[in-house]
Amino acid sequence: MKYLVTGSAGFIGNHVALDRLKAGFEVIGIDIVSDYYDVNLKEARLDRLRSFDGFTEERIDLADDDRMAETFARHQPDVVINLAAQAGVRYSLDHPREYVKSNLAGFLNVLEGCRHNGVKHLLYASTSSVYGANTLQPFNEHRHADHPLTFYAASKRANELMAHSYAHLFGLPCTGLRFFTVYGPWGRPDMALFKFTKGIIEDTPIDIYNNGQMSRDFTYIDDIAEGIVKLADVVPQPDPDWNSDDPDPCTSGVAPFRVYNIGNSNVVPLMTYIETLEKKLGKEAIRNFMPMQIGDVPSTCADTSDLKAATGFRPDTSVDVGISNFVDWYLEYYR
Repeated sequence: MKYLVTGSAGFIGNHVALDRLKAGFEVIGIDIVSDYYDVNLKEARLDRLRSFDGFTEERIDLADDDRMAETFARHQPDVVINLAAQAGVRYSLDHPREYVKSNLAGFLNVLEGCRHNGVKHLLYASTSSVYGANTLQPFNEHRHADHPLTFYAASKRANELMAHSYAHLFGLPCTGLRFFTVYGPWGRPDMALFKFTKGIIEDTPIDIYNNGQMSRDFTYIDDIAEGIVKLADVVPQPDPDWNSDDPDPCTSGVAPFRVYNIGNSNVVPLMTYIETLEKKLGKEAIRNFMPMQIGDVPSTCADTSDLKAATGFRPDTSVDVGISNFVDWYLEYYR
């Protein structure tokens, strides 16, 4: 089995590629290694993969039509896991064109590569942010998610719709993955846990939005990776019970298409998250309470019953364990 993983220098993509290499599979990793955040961290992640004989690195921009087509044709992957994207909810407020390039044009090239090279299963990153203005929790894939609050979320919801069209037109099995607040070792510097840890260690204030009245379904990175690789073996099929008069948005009666939540299904208040980090570091944060940021939501929680039914797996790593592992990694990596 040959896997092509996009975003192999990224947080989630690197963990998934490493898992597949450790399992003995061949992995082609695609990443442009952009300077959106610390390039040295991305290179250090790639070093974890370069030690495996089964790893092939391709430094390509997903939006490069010709190089993407040539790479797919040359490698002929069996399974594609698309985890490359322009990330960040707040960054999309000021840089929307970056999301069009990476998340829309880049994803189209992934779809085209899969279509023309007999890929058996495409899995691609979506996000819990697609639930947007929805408030009924836990968020369930079978309810519509058509009111995104940021352009980032809109671009990922567009990926789900693009995937359905290719699944229908070309019989390409497509599985969308809605991730809920991923954290853990090797995380991104623009994410909350990374910022909080750095701020507490350096005695600089940490920004806490909505005056701390926030909660999240924090999902540990190893649980995210395990959910992805387990779903890679669950190739979707058209649902014979699908009702076109009352269409289920996460399945299809006309295409091999499916969408799953991957979350911890456990709502943790933001202040509890911060207090857990303070306890691990043995040091209190300097707290700078801020109003709610545009595009943000006060709470998220995943319904993962479909993931459990499909794979037998449900993420369950506690924030105590996850934060402790992150801090241990952070202190070692940054000395």
